[in-house]
Amino acid sequence: MQKKTYTGQPVVTLNNGVDIPALGFGVWQMENLNECERAVVKAIQTGYRMIDTAAIYQNETAVGQAVKDSGVSRDELFITSKVWVQDHGYEQTKKAFLKTLERLQMSYLDMYLIHWPYGDFLGSWKALEELYTEGKIKAIGVCNFTVEKLEELKANTPVLPVINQIELHPVFQQKELQVYNKENNIITQPWSPLGNGNADLLNNSQLKSIAAKYNKTVAQVILRWHLQEGFVVIPKSVTPSRIEENFNVFDFELGEEEMNAVRSLDTGKRLFFDPKDPEWEEKMLKVVADI
Repeated sequence: MQKKTYTGQPVVTLNNGVDIPALGFGVWQMENLNECERAVVKAIQTGYRMIDTAAIYQNETAVGQAVKDSGVSRDELFITSKVWVQDHGYEQTKKAFLKTLERLQMSYLDMYLIHWPYGDFLGSWKALEELYTEGKIKAIGVCNFTVEKLEELKANTPVLPVINQIELHPVFQQKELQVYNKENNIITQPWSPLGNGNADLLNNSQLKSIAAKYNKTVAQVILRWHLQEGFVVIPKSVTPSRIEENFNVFDFELGEEEMNAVRSLDTGKRLFFDPKDPEWEEKMLKVVADI
């Protein structure tokens, strides 16, 4: 297939030569399928060209229908999904992938990710490598992988992930993992770029001052910071005005002082789950959904 182009927005080139839009639309926690479908249609019509879903979100059917209803060709879009922990292992991952395609009503994925580094993720990675070689996936990557888990993967395969999708926002920047990703030509993709609407973050006086200077919102300043750091970012919202606002971040640029002001907000404290927590791992291994 010819290399895709995404008019009017920046792209990041992955380590296999595939381009991904730098700004995408996430659908985590969109459990109401009608609402999810409307949000994705709105996002695509606003200009987003990358949609990020997952089997465990249980909204792949809504995403697939939204793509059909959007008026934009499938081949102009970058669609990502993820294999859930219960389907880790070579055979199970291959079956799970086919189910994902069926729910999305698609013949291929632009990117497929391992959602958590638990269970037989090495078997899953082997399946992803084969699906990639067969052309059914254009890029393969991981989510929530620590340096240790990436090292384990690296020791077992010559094929490194194109992306590591992780918790990252101004108050939790994972600088060590950022450096590791960069050194290994793995793009960092924050899955909660706005810290899930963290009130302290969105009301920060420094960020408010920067936002006022550019006549932007604090959320737009944060998204702009992510983009200028070289991250691929996937904000989410079901509110039409917010969907538009989050996309309207290409007409201004933060100076180095302003970038440093955002960098200085790092507390090193997670707002979400810790992949290294054995209790969290045990919990995730027990989550079985009808997917």
